[in-house]
Amino acid sequence: MRLSLKKVRYEKKGPIAYVTIDNVEHENVLEEQVDHDLWAVWHDFRDDPKLYVAILTGAGSKSFCAGSDLRDYVKRIAQRSPEWIRRRAYEGPNLGGITKGIHVWKPIIAAINGYCLAAGMELAMACDIRIAADHAKFGVVNRRWNVGAESGLT
Repeated sequence: MRLSLKKVRYEKKGPIAYVTIDNVEHENVLEEQVDHDLWAVWHDFRDDPKLYVAILTGAGSKSFCAGSDLRDYVKRIAQRSPEWIRRRAYEGPNLGGITKGIHVWKPIIAAINGYCLAAGMELAMACDIRIAADHAKFGVVNRRWNVGAESGLT
């Protein structure tokens, strides 16, 4: 089965799954489409008996993931019901697909290249192993915009 992905690249090479957030024009932020793509990828990875480990990274060298997309976050959430928001928190696709609502028992390695901020940091923390490039920069900048760390970072 071939997944229809728009903002994530997913390659299988032997027992390794290579997962790349490909939203480089927006610093690989977690837009709604990225969350949906990652949700599909993590299910496929989890359920494929030929895959043993996944490596997660961001396209380009500037950002692993610079957080959630705040450009339309407030507008998008304001249009949703409280019930929808609560259900999504547990049934997904949630932040990057692996922070809530899915159980992946296979190891995931975060290959952190560049900025790893806010939700990107939450995504990296949800991985089992984190390896950072020399130029990687980490930060929890959520409070600057009055946005909480909702997926385990705190």
